[in-house]
Amino acid sequence: MPETLIIYSSTDGHTKNICERLANFFGNTNATKTISLFEATKFDLSKFNQIVIGASIRYGKYSKNLYKFINLNKDILEQKNSVFFSVNVVARKPEKNTPETNPYVKKFLKVSKWKPKKIGVFAGKVDYPNYGLFDKYAIKLIMFLTNGPTDTSQSYEFTDWSKVDNFARELYLNS
Repeated sequence: MPETLIIYSSTDGHTKNICERLANFFGNTNATKTISLFEATKFDLSKFNQIVIGASIRYGKYSKNLYKFINLNKDILEQKNSVFFSVNVVARKPEKNTPETNPYVKKFLKVSKWKPKKIGVFAGKVDYPNYGLFDKYAIKLIMFLTNGPTDTSQSYEFTDWSKVDNFARELYLNS
């Protein structure tokens, strides 16, 4: 049975990509399983030693299903080597790219009352060409207000992949 379960709550697929990158560090695919939050509702979490949950932000919020999942599974998550990481564009700013300084992580931990053993924050991606009309211009407004990129013909990836790799190494060594 897999020892590490990696769960992603992703809006556009970037958080899933980060989760897959983490899983690559574990090497043996029989010991690691990567699934969506929706799929995770069908799994017996007690069979895993380590549970990693990665979640993205859209319009300043995590998915409501993430909160439901945490609420339903908080007891088992706190018994395991549980890990949470957030993917958000605010984390592109150095002063907001740690668990202690990222406003979304701080609020999430307060509201969910979950105490993961390890927490991470990664800057996300703005992918204007692949957004629908509403998302494209709503996100453009948010980027304008926060001094981010506003050229809607471009994609902007802010993820520091070396930071992701270091996080993955730490998870692997502690699994």
